[in-house]
Amino acid sequence: MFSVYSYSIAGLLVICLTVFIQNIVAAVAHRKQSTYVPGKVSEELSHDSFVFRSHRTFHNSLENVHQFTLPALFCMFLGASTGILAALIWVYALCRIIHMALYYAIATEKNPSPRSYFYMLGVICNVAVFILAFSQLFA
Repeated sequence: MFSVYSYSIAGLLVICLTVFIQNIVAAVAHRKQSTYVPGKVSEELSHDSFVFRSHRTFHNSLENVHQFTLPALFCMFLGASTGILAALIWVYALCRIIHMALYYAIATEKNPSPRSYFYMLGVICNVAVFILAFSQLFA
């Protein structure tokens, strides 16, 4: 039934794998500190700390992943266009990967930062997936 959505499913797996990798990176960065409390990032840390950036990258993905993946799955259940859905999922996946790489690499408090543009492109993909799902629901 879902074989027509294999490209979309592969993209969703990449998104999930990205969040999993972020979890590992954040945990390792956190554990490498000379002093740490498990599960708590010091409030004194900011963007100049990789521990802070890796933690925020992971939590940002946690805050956003379900808002994208669930509507994408609903699109599959509703029979949305395979090509459009796959394109939206892969653009979103690439945006999240680039967002992650920029967050890891650039320590800045500046807003918008370069990562903000990829975050916003991901938000646009998210809105488009919601529109696609609702258009299928009411078609």
